[in-house]
Amino acid sequence: MMIGASSFAGELRELDGHVQSVELYMPKLGVYEGSKLQKGRLEMILDELSTCDLQTSMHAHYFADVPTYPKELVVDTASMDKTHFSLMEECIGLAGKLGTKAVVLHPGRVGDDRERSLGRMTSNLRQLAAFASENNVMLGLENKEATDPGNLCCEAEELLRVVDAVDSPNLGVTFDVGHANLTCGGDPEKLADFVKTISEHVVHVHLHDNYGFWTSNYDGDEHMAPGSGTIDYSVLKGLKEYNGIFNLEVFSLDDVLAGKKVIDKYVRP
Repeated sequence: MMIGASSFAGELRELDGHVQSVELYMPKLGVYEGSKLQKGRLEMILDELSTCDLQTSMHAHYFADVPTYPKELVVDTASMDKTHFSLMEECIGLAGKLGTKAVVLHPGRVGDDRERSLGRMTSNLRQLAAFASENNVMLGLENKEATDPGNLCCEAEELLRVVDAVDSPNLGVTFDVGHANLTCGGDPEKLADFVKTISEHVVHVHLHDNYGFWTSNYDGDEHMAPGSGTIDYSVLKGLKEYNGIFNLEVFSLDDVLAGKKVIDKYVRP
């Protein structure tokens, strides 16, 4: 296993030495003009990465309706067109070249009809998983927070229903403990049951903290340092077969360092 951090937590050279992996957050790397990848900008980041002792995971494009997220890079996996597939396949192809450990995908949006949206998303994910197979890449479908009623795959059962329907060895689960805590209303027993349900399918893990209930700030999805909210991280011991990256999805190096102190006792062998 290894501890990682998201690329927005600090400069690569800052993170190097404190974590073993960095999650390249593709929509927020500043490597796009509109929806077109600027290869020169990307090469500068990859050159810096090559000087660091860091493994990689990657976060693909997703749906967001906030001013800080580039509109041209919005991807709803339940409603994809040719441009969206190009963005996602570009990301997966890069992951293959880098030997990336996992690529995180967000579920799509409920839309006008939940079942139809689930069906479209399953079909789209099946196509992405086939492309991932060609590039020797593992995809992890992330559980989202139920405090936003527009999200699909918040509950463990619906998440696994989609993964099982795609039925690909290249698609598993990215377990996001912060999102699960919100879905479970901050109840530690429900959170433990959530972990038990998805544990055999987990290929990647996101770690951050919150208070377990809706707030006006990102529907409660605060992404605080572990130990700052209400999550009992002993639930991570339920991931008995998992030996991959525990990625600290927080916003500063200080939060990375604080989070490491909290989770170390739960994730170290």
